[in-house]
Amino acid sequence: MIKIQENILLKEHSTFKIGGAAKYFTLANNESQLKEALKWSRNKNIPFLILGNGSKILFSDKGYQGLVIKIQISNIQIQGEKIICGAGVLINKILGIVTAKGLTGLEWAAGIPGTIGGAIFGNAGAFGFETKDIVENVKVLNLKDFKITEFQNEKCQFSYRSSIFKERKNYIILQTELRLRQSEGEDVRKKIKENLLYRKGKHPLEYPSVGSIFQNVKLSKENQKLIEKFPDLKQFSQGGEIPTAHLINSCQLKGKTIGGAQISEKHPNFIINIGEAKAQDVISLIKIIKKKIKEKFGINLKEEIIII
Repeated sequence: MIKIQENILLKEHSTFKIGGAAKYFTLANNESQLKEALKWSRNKNIPFLILGNGSKILFSDKGYQGLVIKIQISNIQIQGEKIICGAGVLINKILGIVTAKGLTGLEWAAGIPGTIGGAIFGNAGAFGFETKDIVENVKVLNLKDFKITEFQNEKCQFSYRSSIFKERKNYIILQTELRLRQSEGEDVRKKIKENLLYRKGKHPLEYPSVGSIFQNVKLSKENQKLIEKFPDLKQFSQGGEIPTAHLINSCQLKGKTIGGAQISEKHPNFIINIGEAKAQDVISLIKIIKKKIKEKFGINLKEEIIII
């Protein structure tokens, strides 16, 4: 049996600490509760929103005039190098368990505050690795017929910061099977420590945020002329993408503040909440960044976050 709550502040369910109230809010701890919540919203003829840990979402100051369903399906099974886990399990919890088992392949995700369901949804990545590299299959609920479907990795249509689940809204991620590799536990712990130190040194972790706001810019034949026009971009040729933080920094936008939101001086692709920021403050900064980048480089930036 689910419990439907009313007027729940979404800022309390976002790593940005921004957002008005959800008209209705509930937790789904298993498949049965998820189906019950979805049927409730259908019977009431109101929209619903699926939420993980709120680490890649900007909620409106006006809140959400529907039902927010927070996925907390948290089963975990370790079978050798195979990990079966619910969509609501926090990545760092999985990382702690597999590290103790000496399993490698997830170290890149150290410090990411999201759930495994959210990581699959947006094909989260860091340090040259992506979620797709470790996913064997994904179990989903198909909203068209309320049946459970399993997608093997190649059917997930993973791409840069995207997947079939992000592009087609009728699939809700329930569970995944991850495939890691056996390694020395000490090596895994050392790599995790390195990654965490990097994040601490390069990212503004002292302030609420949702991580990188924009996708990096992939280098292709179409934008090779950029390197001719801006020789400093040649340093990124081998990596195949231009860090958006570099572009923002080139437009001298670091530290720009509107209301309680600021373009981070530590990492310009982060917008941080420096004190009671509103969603509109963040959106205004996003618009400024996109405008300046377009004017200088002719690039249309694409948001990595979801804006409600």
